[in-house]
This record gives sequence, C-alpha cells and structure tokens, in this order.
Amino acid sequence: QVQLVESGGGSVQAGGSLRLSCAASGATSSSYRMGWFRQAPGKGREGVASIASGGGGATTYADSVKGRFTISNDNAKNTLYLQVNSLKPEDTAMYYCAAGGPDSRAFPLAPFAYYYWGQGTQVTVSS
Repeated sequence: QVQLVESGGGSVQAGGSLRLSCAASGATSSSYRMGWFRQAPGKGREGVASIASGGGGATTYADSVKGRFTISNDNAKNTLYLQVNSLKPEDTAMYYCAAGGPDSRAFPLAPFAYYYWGQGTQVTVSS
C-alpha cells in the first residue's frame, strides 16, 4: 500500500508558476513509476507527466504541457514534484499524483495504469 499526499496548489494569474509536491509513504513507494494527472470540471482525468522509478528516471509529458511543466522526484525525501510554469486558464484543474503498476511503463500517461492516488490539489488560473 502506498499513501500519497499532494500540496502546493493555489490560485494564480495567467503566466504564473507553482510547484506541486506529492509526499509518498508506504512499502517500496520509491520503486513505482509516478505520474501527475489533472481533471477539470466536466472532463475526464488526463495524464500530464510521468517519471520512471530510480534516480534520473525517464520522463514523459503530455503535448499540452511540454516545455512548461517539469516533473522530478527526490527519492531521499520520497517526494514527487511538478513545476508548472507559464500557466494558462486551461490548466485550471484538480491535480493528482499517482503511483503506477506494471502497465504504466507502456502507458505512462494512462490513468488506468496507476494503482494508488492522492486526494488532489486545486490549481486555478485566471486570465
């Protein structure tokens, strides 16, 4: 079992930045591929970014956030981060971190491939 707790969300103006954090705990939490997902009101949950386990893990980004968002992890602190820059109103959503199962290697941005989820942190971007 892995427990995940997100923080760092907030309300910002377009063009602003935030750093989202996800504190992980539980057995072998550092061995999972980790991902960030978001869900806007009335829309499905979509993958934003993913990072493979271990130091220097390979990263994957959704096209909509490439060049603006950066995923990273600090295994010593069991913490996952998402640096979000140049925010746009369409980035407004609840952001979730998740720990993936075996399918997450082939489908790094697919919600179905992730087993454990946090409660989410809200990001609101005003124009």
